[in-house]
Amino acid sequence: MLAKKTSKNQLTLPKQVVQQFPGVDYFEVSVREKKIVLTPVKITSAASTIENVRNKMQALGLQEEDIEKAIRWARRKRA
Repeated sequence: MLAKKTSKNQLTLPKQVVQQFPGVDYFEVSVREKKIVLTPVKITSAASTIENVRNKMQALGLQEEDIEKAIRWARRKRA
């Protein structure tokens, strides 16, 4: 399959490729070994992400003090 770059540096992905990623509107673009690599990305709102973190903390039984302790540990000066 071919995709032609336009004068505005845009590519149109072939329908056969796009159909394999239903619901995906964004792709992370990177270059590996002189090849363009597109990785599907699902964009979520910050509020949704924060809520997921809070739910995970609750499921693990973590308290606010546990998080504060972990932050202090991570920020400690190492010899």
